[in-house]
Amino acid sequence: MSARRDLSHVARPDESYLDQIAAETRDRAGKAAEWTSEFTGAPASSTTRIEANLAAAEPEITGLLHTIHRLAETAFEEHESVAAIASVLEARGIPVETGLFGAETTLRATTGNGRGRTIAILAEYDALPGIGHACGHNLIAAAAVGAFLALHVLHEQDPNAVAGTVVLLGTPAEEGHSGKEVMARAGAFEGIDAAIMVHGYGYDCADQVWLGRRLLEVTYTGVAAHASAQPFMGRNALDAATLFYQGLGLMRQQMPPISRLHAVIADGGTRPSIITETARVQCYVRSKYPETLKELSERVEDAANGAALMTGTGVEVTWDEHPPSLPVRGNAALTARWALHETAQDRTPLPAGVLDESIAASTDFGNVSYRIPGIHPLIKTADAEVALHTREFAEAADTPAAEAAAHDAAYGLACTALDFLVDDDLAAEVVAEFERAGGAIDVENYFA
Repeated sequence: MSARRDLSHVARPDESYLDQIAAETRDRAGKAAEWTSEFTGAPASSTTRIEANLAAAEPEITGLLHTIHRLAETAFEEHESVAAIASVLEARGIPVETGLFGAETTLRATTGNGRGRTIAILAEYDALPGIGHACGHNLIAAAAVGAFLALHVLHEQDPNAVAGTVVLLGTPAEEGHSGKEVMARAGAFEGIDAAIMVHGYGYDCADQVWLGRRLLEVTYTGVAAHASAQPFMGRNALDAATLFYQGLGLMRQQMPPISRLHAVIADGGTRPSIITETARVQCYVRSKYPETLKELSERVEDAANGAALMTGTGVEVTWDEHPPSLPVRGNAALTARWALHETAQDRTPLPAGVLDESIAASTDFGNVSYRIPGIHPLIKTADAEVALHTREFAEAADTPAAEAAAHDAAYGLACTALDFLVDDDLAAEVVAEFERAGGAIDVENYFA
């Protein structure tokens, strides 16, 4: 009799595909053209002072980075993180408003002379349950506050230098809850002409794909029966859930390769001897474009209903317990300005198309980018092989490399914001590009 194979060990996924992506990324990065911009942006004297102001604010920026990392507060619970940000601003004499736009853990502050355009710099600060700041939102907050402080001091140094208004907008609950959409529906982005933010990553990347995302919960209701004595008197809700789950798997072959479906059977019954009366499936639906996300959503709902028909069960389909996220619509004119400023910090931001788009996540900034022009670049915080939403990335977000990234990101955000405020030609192209891409859409009712 042959020896039985030991099946107690988990098979480690092969990393060949990731190795190939990394090699192709290096090859494309080496061939990428240098960044240029047809616009002059802010004067060099202002960007020089921004750098000096950031150096003076370094203790506050790094302090926030580490404090928010330690607090690791989850969605809509970021009370101490908001208080830490407010404390830094108020110590500089900057008025701060909190608890706005339908959420207790929002924050808003303004600076500038108020005589022109308005740009928002967005800060996130929520962590993931169990693994803390594995998406590096502590860095996002520190960079945004640093950029705002640098511009505020510039305004104090020269009241004409910041020609317009800069809004620091603290946005809670990005992780799975779409806090920015909650805020947007309460008017957070009314009167704002553009919005910018930055995210930590394994690469410096000026423009990368972010997928739209919707949440779906399907509840099947059957008829309980004894699974041995009278199974024919039951209608099995678990069968329906299983068929739906299998249907999602089969659907993947006939959908765009960049789209994503992933699901769990959150409730599959109580015990094997009872035909399952109630089963529940939770599913994420993601896609690269609003149109393809809507079409895929319809197909997924058809599959959910079809499983109920096949099993004789009832079905209840519930979309978007939390608001959906749209893909990010970038803005090339603003992106080029960001990239040039990061180049001045000895970074080499990758243009769109260098990183493989198959490695893509989602963010509620997408909803902002379909209301007003905006950018959501990435800054290298960890080694390329360290993925977001891992304990390794959480560790990387609390290191000297993260401190350097927060500083460089703050510089890029501050200079890009100032470019938009002072350069009328740049601002006109930002708006024109946004309109060419389709302009603002009704985000709240897009899937209705």
